[in-house]
Amino acid sequence: MSELGHDLHALFPAQREILHALKLESAHYRFLADRHHELAQQISRIEGGLDAASDDRLEDLKKQRLTLLDEVAEMIADRQDV
Repeated sequence: MSELGHDLHALFPAQREILHALKLESAHYRFLADRHHELAQQISRIEGGLDAASDDRLEDLKKQRLTLLDEVAEMIADRQDV
């Protein structure tokens, strides 16, 4: 998957406005977005053969990314309930 495919706006296209508001208002969201970008890059480089890593390491990175996406989804849901 290309790096753009890992962008949070691409993953949550219907919530673009909420993501933009979170980016402006929440330091925690900005941290999560930055960490997501870092994880996506690491995973992409490993899967593309540019960096070496064990299968366990790759799976750990993917689990971290999923946990992070769950937290972002929760933040979006909290905004939608308001």
